[in-house]
Amino acid sequence: MNDQPARWSQATVYPDMWTDPADDPRDSEGPGPDGELATLQDFLTSYRLTLRMKCEGLDAEQLARRSVPPSTMSLLGLVRHLVEVERDWRSWISEGDPVPKLYGARDADFHGAVAKQAVVDAAFVDLEREQAATDAALAEHPDLGKRVGKDRIAVRELMVHRVEEYARHCGHADLLRECIDGRVGQ
Repeated sequence: MNDQPARWSQATVYPDMWTDPADDPRDSEGPGPDGELATLQDFLTSYRLTLRMKCEGLDAEQLARRSVPPSTMSLLGLVRHLVEVERDWRSWISEGDPVPKLYGARDADFHGAVAKQAVVDAAFVDLEREQAATDAALAEHPDLGKRVGKDRIAVRELMVHRVEEYARHCGHADLLRECIDGRVGQ
């Protein structure tokens, strides 16, 4: 008996894709955005959508399912982790004290990712709110070379780090989703 799900994709055009190009909200016709800031924002938007897509269609138990012991990683944990990361990034550009953790002490974002629909719903509401707040805070600093916050970090460095953080966790989400129901694709 094998409890591993069969690998599958919703895509019919390219079997290694998550969905068909015509159905992919990340794909756009025409040339890419002009300028460095617009390019970074475009990549960030794409990775944010990818994370949401990897979570779509799963119930609370599936979203909270841990990867492999002793890891506490789950798709829901990744969503909650990125909530905390978005809050932390705002602290990087602020002159004031860091904003407090939303979910508690270190790794509470993963430990608290339990299979309850209310926890799932709250996590996605929290993520949308924190992304919007970080986007708004960074919109006040369109000069990528500007150094901000107590540590005088360049806005460019923060923007690249945001893309990197989401990209890395989308890789985790690929593997987590495949383990849950076998769905594969970019």
